[in-house]
Amino acid sequence: MQQLHAYWRMEYIEAPRYPPAMQRPFTELPALGDDRAALIVHRSRLSYLVLNRFPYNPGHLLAVPFREVSGLEDLDAAERADLFDEIILAKHLLAIALNAEGFNIGFNLGQSVAGGSISHLHGHIVPRWNGDNNFMPVLGQTRILPQSLDATWLKLTAAVAAGKLPPAKP
Repeated sequence: MQQLHAYWRMEYIEAPRYPPAMQRPFTELPALGDDRAALIVHRSRLSYLVLNRFPYNPGHLLAVPFREVSGLEDLDAAERADLFDEIILAKHLLAIALNAEGFNIGFNLGQSVAGGSISHLHGHIVPRWNGDNNFMPVLGQTRILPQSLDATWLKLTAAVAAGKLPPAKP
């Protein structure tokens, strides 16, 4: 039997998940007052971008409206526009900061049957690279993430701070 050594993964495995008392993470995370601890990368007027704590790939972002809703139809026109502007910003940010070559963007609508674990509406922006899907998830049922959430947060927020964002649309 061959052994795979990924000692750096222990930091990720042992990293705290949501604080135990947190019942509604998507509304409670923005209220923490510590965007680094919350892994919030960007805030707009009506929504925000946060790193997924259980990512498919490094840089996997969630676009989340501040107001708790469960469906796209529950958003008003301003919230829909703002949320999709955040998704576009996330795509641009991941391309600039992480050199993403492609993206999977979508929503899990319906809590358990659609794969969603939290009923609060949120969009997924998953950066992709040529060759990023190898034999490990296909045969080994294991994902290997080459970068910690904190290191990814630092890269993305540095790009935001440097103004590497798409120009605002009127």
